[in-house]
Amino acid sequence: MAFLKIIHQDKNSHARTGVIHTDHGDIETPIFMPVGTQATVKTLDSSDLQNLNAQIILGNTYHLHLRPGENLIAKFGGLHKFMNWDKPILTDSGGFQVFSLGLQKDKKTSNKNNEKLVKITDDGVEFRSYIDGSKHFFTPEEAIKIQHKIGADIIMAFDECTPDNAPEKYVREAMERTHAWAKRCVKYHKQFNSLTIKQFLFGIVQGAQHKTLRQESAKFISSLDFDGIAIGGESVGYNMQATKHILDWVYPYIPEDKPHYAMGLGLNPTDLFDVVERGIDMFDCVAPTRQARHGLLYVYDKKNKHKLNITKSIYKQDKNPLDKKCTCSTCLNYTRAYIHHLFNTQEITGMRLATIHNIHFFLDLTKQMREAIQEDRFLQMKKKWI
Repeated sequence: MAFLKIIHQDKNSHARTGVIHTDHGDIETPIFMPVGTQATVKTLDSSDLQNLNAQIILGNTYHLHLRPGENLIAKFGGLHKFMNWDKPILTDSGGFQVFSLGLQKDKKTSNKNNEKLVKITDDGVEFRSYIDGSKHFFTPEEAIKIQHKIGADIIMAFDECTPDNAPEKYVREAMERTHAWAKRCVKYHKQFNSLTIKQFLFGIVQGAQHKTLRQESAKFISSLDFDGIAIGGESVGYNMQATKHILDWVYPYIPEDKPHYAMGLGLNPTDLFDVVERGIDMFDCVAPTRQARHGLLYVYDKKNKHKLNITKSIYKQDKNPLDKKCTCSTCLNYTRAYIHHLFNTQEITGMRLATIHNIHFFLDLTKQMREAIQEDRFLQMKKKWI
């Protein structure tokens, strides 16, 4: 059975529906993947995710390596058993976190010995834990080894993520290092994966906002024996104009028979339309859960850019659900006034109900997208939302 089966290609765009087959179940695409960085989608448990019909969730290698550690997770039989989740899991390699968290901390703290918190060599990356300052060293092989122990269904190659404003010379060096690491990841994965479940390895296209580098990277990563192709980098998901350009540049060079994954994308619901239109099958973002914890809800309301701030006093006596068009358990059972009250009194239940709504909103939106693509009306649907 093929890892990805394409079901239907939209007649008017690159949008497509498909099914990804894993040992922990099938994933219908295009799909939004809730982020469970530290083996939990914040404020929710596995039964909540089951009730929301989440098809796949994410964990993060960097964070899980630091706490509780991949060896402990392996003792419990892998991440699925550790967190009581029997559907597919994807783990990021930790590359983005190694660089971004290290750089953030470097800007905020001083080091008596003027020692950099992230040291990059062709062999790998030395970094300090943001928790206790302890030193760690990730090579491509180590990143894959950790993910083998964690036991996710889909794992990612170790890459170097460069800032948008980095000089082109450095971006090329980082891209070439990412390519060398990609080859090492493929080799190690094939030699040492001894899990009873099938793990699928994705490569990551880099190159920042440089067209020639992005296309060169897409060609190289696509030439390797990866099961899927991801588009990474600081731009993707945060600078949507750049994201659209990048996806247009690389689309001709990515195999059609492999899943296409836009990493860290989903800050706004409308962003999903732009990438699905360009052939993306998978995307994830912390925004739906993070926004929910601050009382920011996604709704079908074009006038207000599909957002509602439930902490505002205008909702104190509002008897309506968060969104009249929504069928999540929060909207079916609670009013805006009640959820406003929960946030006003800083009750944790408010965060949980808001998170349930936001995750349902994104999952239901992708379900509607799949239906629209099947009927060749995806672009008509997009016009109604944007």
